[in-house]
Amino acid sequence: MLSQLVQTSSRQGEIAEVVLRHGWDYMRRLLSGGKLDEPKLPTPAVLRNILVDLGPVYVKLGQLLSTRPDLLPPDYIEALSTLQAKVPPVEWAEIEAVIRESVSCPVEDVFLAINPEPVAAGSIAQTHRATLKDGREVALKVQRPGLLPVVEQDIALIRAIASLVAQTEFGKLYDVVTLAEEFSQALRAELRFTQEATYTDQLRTNLGRSRWFDPAQLVVPQIIWEHTTDQLLVMEWLDGKPLLLAEFAHAEDERSEKRAIANLLLRAFFQQVCLDGFFHADPHPGNLFYLSDGRVALLDCGMVGRLDPRTQDILLELILAIVSLDAQRCAQLTLQLAPSEEPINLTRLETDYERLLRQYYSLNLGQINFSLLFYEVLQAARKNKIRVPGNLGLCAKAIANLEGVARTLDPEFNFSEQIRPLMTDLFRRKLVGDAPLPAFLRTLLDVKNLSLQSPRQVELLLDRVTSETLNWNLTVRELDTLRRTVDSSANRLSFSIVVGALIMGAAIITANAPVSRVVWISEALFAAASILGLWLIISILRSGRLR
Repeated sequence: MLSQLVQTSSRQGEIAEVVLRHGWDYMRRLLSGGKLDEPKLPTPAVLRNILVDLGPVYVKLGQLLSTRPDLLPPDYIEALSTLQAKVPPVEWAEIEAVIRESVSCPVEDVFLAINPEPVAAGSIAQTHRATLKDGREVALKVQRPGLLPVVEQDIALIRAIASLVAQTEFGKLYDVVTLAEEFSQALRAELRFTQEATYTDQLRTNLGRSRWFDPAQLVVPQIIWEHTTDQLLVMEWLDGKPLLLAEFAHAEDERSEKRAIANLLLRAFFQQVCLDGFFHADPHPGNLFYLSDGRVALLDCGMVGRLDPRTQDILLELILAIVSLDAQRCAQLTLQLAPSEEPINLTRLETDYERLLRQYYSLNLGQINFSLLFYEVLQAARKNKIRVPGNLGLCAKAIANLEGVARTLDPEFNFSEQIRPLMTDLFRRKLVGDAPLPAFLRTLLDVKNLSLQSPRQVELLLDRVTSETLNWNLTVRELDTLRRTVDSSANRLSFSIVVGALIMGAAIITANAPVSRVVWISEALFAAASILGLWLIISILRSGRLR
């Protein structure tokens, strides 16, 4: 299948050449039609180089895989986390053609000026600074021309490889076909800049109000919707520098300002995860800017994660269990987050978590790298063949990025100490809500209704017990299977007794009676015994339970 694809497409031929040039033995056997055995990944450095050489789509694939510590070991996660495409900027003439094609009217009627020199260039798009006719400064994120056909070819090949790998035990365990489909959908969504604009607006709205931090200190760029299309994203220009390279406005108290920013980022992230259920999944240092007015900007909202309320609650408890180094609770919550189709040995999972967390017992909270510990918990789940939801991997990577930025800003940053008051507030809000008095009154009303209904319900129960009209409906799992097995065994035993009785009866008649009179009875009994015995033997053999 894959050999035919390689022969019929120049793009797939290029991909095969890159893979073979880097010497990945497993893919060489796959492409040449060799035996399908378990995939053997190249070393982390080689895998990273392969993905970079293959181009933008595979760089995105590597970035997505870096969010899945439940699939890859830590050294691969580390190598792929810094993956960036080595893509030179596109010539201005080509970019200008995309802009002219995207806007619904002449470019001169929309923009007063556009700087032809790109501010940044990536695997999917590059960014230019421009000025609208009304004088507003904006950033133009322009999709690279000719990208869509290459993306579709690469997606087709990734699906073909996933179909081949799905035949192995590894592919079945991790459902690589579904992973390939998820990646395809995520990549296509990232190529629609209107989708990214929607995500940006939602984050801007969610972070525009908070009880944990000052919303005025955190900025998400405003989208200029009237000029935004699938290939052109127009948003307000934010004047600043990457957070870790910036000179801070209050140089006389730079240390306290850095500490305040680290705390601001952590609180904003926990609001996204634990309250909003919608979070920026790629807050690496390049997407965090320090603005000239002292505010912090969150950029590039193309990759987001979503958590449903149930997952939010379990994740919150899991974080608390990890911070508390509670191995038993970690195991229970992991299984609630990722129920497995196969039986999981809970004792072994608890033992693995106990062995992992024991390393941190002698450390104080300030010495614990929480993001690393969270990754290790997910890795232990992977070793126990538990498939963790993809959004949890995105959450783990976001925590790792934020903790890395926070520790760079403030070497004494204590993740566990910072999140404890937030978690206390979260649990309080879940118990009593944002309006304690109405919640208390509702509880009193429920207690009143229960007190009025309970005597009547108890009276009905006692009446049924005394009048012998109470029926108990009990369901025991797999009881029907056990009953059928016992019935089958009893039937076979009965047939065996009947066969033996027939044989013994025929023998007694033959030995004690004149042959001429009863020979036909004896033969009939032997024939019946033979038929029943043969049928019994065949049924036992067909059941496969001879042993």
